[in-house]
Amino acid sequence: MNDKEMSTEEWKQEKKEQKARFTALQNLPYEAKVKRQARKAWEFYEEMQARDCNCHVSVGGLDSITLLVWLHSIGIHVPAISVSNVEDKSIQQVHKALGIELVKSYKTKSEVINEVGFPVISKKIAGRIELLQNPTKDNVTVRHAIITGECGVQGHFAKNSRMKLPQKWLELFGGPENENEGVNYKTAPFKVSNRCCYYIKEKPCDDWAKEHNSKPYLGMMASEGGQREESLVEHGCNYYGKTVIRSAPFAPFMRNDILRLAIEMDKWYHEHLVLFEELYYRQPYSRDKDGNSIPYVPVESIVPLIYGGIQKDYNGDLRTTKAQRTGCSMCGFGVHMEKRPHRFDRFREENEKAWHFWMYEVCEDEKTGEKYGWGRVLDYIGVKWEDKYIDWEKEQMSLFDFPEVLP
Repeated sequence: MNDKEMSTEEWKQEKKEQKARFTALQNLPYEAKVKRQARKAWEFYEEMQARDCNCHVSVGGLDSITLLVWLHSIGIHVPAISVSNVEDKSIQQVHKALGIELVKSYKTKSEVINEVGFPVISKKIAGRIELLQNPTKDNVTVRHAIITGECGVQGHFAKNSRMKLPQKWLELFGGPENENEGVNYKTAPFKVSNRCCYYIKEKPCDDWAKEHNSKPYLGMMASEGGQREESLVEHGCNYYGKTVIRSAPFAPFMRNDILRLAIEMDKWYHEHLVLFEELYYRQPYSRDKDGNSIPYVPVESIVPLIYGGIQKDYNGDLRTTKAQRTGCSMCGFGVHMEKRPHRFDRFREENEKAWHFWMYEVCEDEKTGEKYGWGRVLDYIGVKWEDKYIDWEKEQMSLFDFPEVLP
C-alpha cells in the first residue's frame, strides 16, 4: 500500500513505526553502531558497482570530513569533492590536506542573496517563507497550509499539520497572505530563500556527479533535526530512489558518536599520511602557477580550527570548544538559536571590513535604493549584532594585572 492509498490514520501509524525503528538504531551502543554502518557503507558501494556507477564523498564541515577519513579506514577509497571556497578558511585547509577535489560555485553568495533572498531561520522554514513571498496559482493550497496548518489531498487533509509556520515566524513573515486568509501579520522588508545551497553547493556537486556517473556518500545525521531527520527516518541510510540515490552512513549517529569517531579518525589520519599526501599531489592546488610542486603539509588535526578542540562537558558529553556546527560563511540558518559570540560576531573579529560589507551593504532596497545587509535581517528576527560583543570571561582582569596597587 502506498501513501496515496493509505488512510490518514494508517499514514500516521506508519510514520510512528518508522520513527520507533530509527530511534532503536540511534540507541545502539557506539561500537555496534559503527560496525553496522560500515556494513551499510559497503552495501552501497557494492550496489553502485553492480549498477556500473561510481561513488564519491561530498565534503563540507567536520561531519563529512570525518566520513571521508572513516571510509578510507574501512577500505572504501573513493574521490571526495567540495565547494570548499564557501567554507571557513580552517576547513579549506583540512580539505586540501585530505586531497579533496575542489568544485566551483555557479553563483557568488552576494549574487544569490540579491537574486533569491537571505537563508535564515532554517532550510525548511525559509522555503515556506519563500512560497509566501512568491504566490502563484500552483501554490495556493500549500500557502494556505503554511498559514493555517490545513492540508489538501497530499497532506491527507490533516488539520494543525506541521506545514504551518510556527506562530513566531507567522507574525513576522505571514503578511503576504493577509488579504487571502483574513489575518494581520507583518511582511518582511527583505527576501527569504532556501535556494542558496542549491546554487552554491548542490547544483555544482550534482553536475560533477552526473559527469562522473557517481553517487554520493553524505555526512547527514537524523539527530540534526529538520528536513534531514525526516528524510533519513523515512528512507534510511541507503536510499535508491528514482531521482535520488545516496548513502548516509552516519544517519543514526548522535553528536557524541560523530565526535568520538572524529577523535579516532584524527589518529588514523596521522598514521596514514602517505595516503593523503598521494591524494594531495593529484590536485591542481599542489602546484604553483609555474607548475612547481608545493610540499604537502599535514594538518595538526582533521578537526578544523573553527571548531576548536573536542572535550567532555560537565555532563560527560563530547563537545567542540568553539563552533558546534558550521555551514557556508554568511549562512543565517540557526543563528537565532546561537549564544553570543554567534557566527557574525566571530566573522567581525576575523575581518571587520568584510563584516561591514555583509552587514550593511550587500543588498540594495528595490524601493528606496538604500543599501542594507544581514543587519536588517538580524534586527528583524531579534538577533543582536551591531554592538561589538565582548567576551567578559576572556577580558576579566584581576589585581595581578596591576602590580602597582598590590600591598
